[in-house]
Amino acid sequence: MTETDIWRLNATDLTALTRNREISAEEAVKASIDRMQQVNPALNAVVEDLSSQALDRARNLDKAVGDGEQPGPLHGVPVTIKINVDQKGRATSNGVVALKDVIAPDDAPVVSNLQKAGAIVIGRTNTPEFSFRADTDNELHGRTHNPWGRHISPGGSSGGAGAAVMAGIGALAHGNDIGGSLRFPAAANGAVTVKPGLGRVPAWNPSQSAERGILAQSMSVQGLITRSAADLHLSMPSLIAPDPRDPFHVPMPWRGEDQTGPIKVAFTKQTFGYDLHPEVDKALDTARDALIEAGYVVVEVAPPDIFEAGRGGYRALMGEVLTLLKADIEAAGSKTIRDIFEVYFQEFPPIVGTDLIEMLAKRSHYAREWSLFMHNYPLVLSPFLPQPFFKPDRDTEGAEGVHEVLGCAVYSYAMNFIGLPAACVPARLAELPHGPQPINIQIAARRWREDMAVDAAAAIEDRVGQMCLPLWKKMGTSF
Repeated sequence: MTETDIWRLNATDLTALTRNREISAEEAVKASIDRMQQVNPALNAVVEDLSSQALDRARNLDKAVGDGEQPGPLHGVPVTIKINVDQKGRATSNGVVALKDVIAPDDAPVVSNLQKAGAIVIGRTNTPEFSFRADTDNELHGRTHNPWGRHISPGGSSGGAGAAVMAGIGALAHGNDIGGSLRFPAAANGAVTVKPGLGRVPAWNPSQSAERGILAQSMSVQGLITRSAADLHLSMPSLIAPDPRDPFHVPMPWRGEDQTGPIKVAFTKQTFGYDLHPEVDKALDTARDALIEAGYVVVEVAPPDIFEAGRGGYRALMGEVLTLLKADIEAAGSKTIRDIFEVYFQEFPPIVGTDLIEMLAKRSHYAREWSLFMHNYPLVLSPFLPQPFFKPDRDTEGAEGVHEVLGCAVYSYAMNFIGLPAACVPARLAELPHGPQPINIQIAARRWREDMAVDAAAAIEDRVGQMCLPLWKKMGTSF
C-alpha cells in the first residue's frame, strides 16, 4: 500500500490494518502529515503543526505493540484537536490574541481519552474568536478556507476541524458544539458528525480559571467530525470513557438496547417561514428514501415546536453571554467579533434576570414534550439549514447576514438547549452556480441514543456515498 493510499483511509479501515500490524502507526501518521503539508497551506485548517511529536508517539506505540502490548481501538489513527480545548503544553487560545500564551497544564478528558485509545494528535485546528461564530476567522491565526472552494464558508466554530478531516488531514477531527459548532462545519464541508447529548462526553479544561455558566455547561458538548458514519461508531466509545473531572458525565455504553420492530422516523420539512431551497428539499427526499430502503418507517409528521424552543434557548444563552462573557469580548475581541455580537443581541434579544430563570425552568417543558414525542418516533429527520451553506463572512454583513447564518438554524441550537443528540450527514451534492456544494440534513435521536442517529446517518451514506471522494477529485485539479 502506498503512502497516497494510506491518508485516504477512514479510521475504520485504517485501524483494521494498524491493529493487525499490516501497516505501522508511523506509516499512518507520516501519510497524514505529508497530506497536511501538501494541502494545509491553502486551507489554514491546522494552525499548530505537531508533526514531530506525532511521529515520536507513533514510533513509541509501534515499539509497545512490538513488545507485546495490546493495541488500542484507535491505534495509529491521526487526529486533530481544536484550539479551544486543553492539550498539555499547548496554548488554548480559543482564537483570541490575548489568550495565545494560556498554556494547558494537562490534557482535557477528550484529548486524554483519544490518546488512551491509541490515537495520535498531528495538529491543532482553527476556530473563530471565542469559538462563537458559524464561520472561522480570527486575528491570531487568520481565515480557514473550505476545501470545496472559497465561495463557501468552512463553517464554525469547528471550521478548522471540518476542513482538515475532509481534505484528508487526519482520519478524525475533534470539535465541540454549543449551538451547532460540530454540525455547521460538517454541513459546510460534507462531513459526518453527531452532536452528543448532555452528559455523554466528559468535558473540562484544566486551564480554565472559572467555571462556565450553567447554559454553557448544559448546551456545550465535545465530539468528532469524520468522513464516514462508521468512524463515529468506531471512535465515540473511546471518547465517552468516564473522567472524574466531569462530575456530570453519565457513564453509559455507546450502544443502547436493540429496538423491537422497524424504527419509526418523524419526517419534517417545516422551516418556520424561511424559504426551503430546492436542493435542500431534494436532499431531504433522498434521506427519506434511503431510510425507507433500509427498513425504517418514515412518517411525515410535525414534531413539537422546535422554533419556540430553539429561539427561546438561544436568547437565554445570549443572556448568559451578555452577563458573563461580554466584558471579555469587549476587552479582548477584535472589532469584527464585537460587531457580530452586537448583531447577535439584536437577532436574539438576551433573556436576563427573572425571565432567564423562568426560561431555564421552561427548558424542562420543551425537553419533556420532545421526550414524549420520541417515545413514538425515536428519530426525527429534518433540515439542518433551509438553504445551502453560506459564503465566508456572511455573518459580518449586519442583521441580514446574521439572520441567514444563525436566525434560521433553529433545528441546530434547539437540540443543544433540550440536550438531545443529533447527527448531521450529507444527503446530496448540489451543482450550484459557484460550483458543487454538499447539502447535509439532521437526524435527532432519543436521549442517550447517539448510536441510533449514527445508524440512520450510515443508511443515508450508503445511498449517497462519502463526500470526500468527489471532493478529492475536485481538489486534485486545484491543489
